[in-house]
Amino acid sequence: MDTSEIIKLLKKNADQDKVAGMSRFGINPENTLGISIYDLQRFAKKIGVDHRVALELWNTGIHEARILAGYIDNPGEVTEEQMENWVKDFNSWDVCDQVCSTLFDRTEFAHEKAIEWSSREEEFVKRSGFVLMATLAVHSKEADEKDFEKFFPIIIRESSDERNYVKKAVNWALRQIGKRNISLNRKAIKIAERIQKIKSRSAKWIASDALRELKSEKIQNRVAKRSTRGRKS
Repeated sequence: MDTSEIIKLLKKNADQDKVAGMSRFGINPENTLGISIYDLQRFAKKIGVDHRVALELWNTGIHEARILAGYIDNPGEVTEEQMENWVKDFNSWDVCDQVCSTLFDRTEFAHEKAIEWSSREEEFVKRSGFVLMATLAVHSKEADEKDFEKFFPIIIRESSDERNYVKKAVNWALRQIGKRNISLNRKAIKIAERIQKIKSRSAKWIASDALRELKSEKIQNRVAKRSTRGRKS
C-alpha cells in the first residue's frame, strides 16, 4: 500500500464529530481526522513495516498519519536526524506519546535522547525525554539498572516545571522506573521523598502521586515477585 492509498484510507475513515471529543482530552484538533488509535493500529498491521512510507506519511502533517508513521517505521532505519526533525513537529501529547513509545524507544538513540530532550525548553520536546524514560523502563528488558538511575537527577531537576504536559511525563517516568524491580522501587521512593520537599506545586504533586502508587500493596507485591523470579533464574 503506497502513501496515497493510505491517505485515502485515512480520509475515508475520518469522523469530524470525534475531533471535538478528542480536543476535550487535550488532543490538538489541527489537521486531525478523528480516527481512533485502535483503527490506526489495525491499519498499521495491514500496511506492515515501511520506513520510506513512514517518512512520507509524517511529511503530510496529518495528525493520524503521523501516529501511523510511528507504528510502521523501522527503528533500525531511524536516524538521529529524523528523530530531531520529528520531535520538533510534536504539537499534541498523543502524537508525542505514541511515537516515543512505539518507535523512538526502540532505536539505538533512545537513552541518549531521553537525557538530551529532557533538558530542552520546548514543552513537547521535554515531555518526549520523560516519555522515553517511562517507556524504556517498560520495554528495554536488557537495560542495566544504572541506565535508569542516571535519570533520577534529571527527574529531580525538572520536577518543578509547572507545565501540565511536562509534569505528568516526569511523574510517569518516576513511576515506571520505580515499578521495574524492587531495587529501583526503593530508590524511586527515596527520590520522590526528596522531590516532595521542593517548594513547588508541581513537585509536590509529582511526588505524592508517585509515592501513592509505588508504595501501594499492588506494586510492592509485583516488584517482590519479580525479585523472586530473578533469583530463581
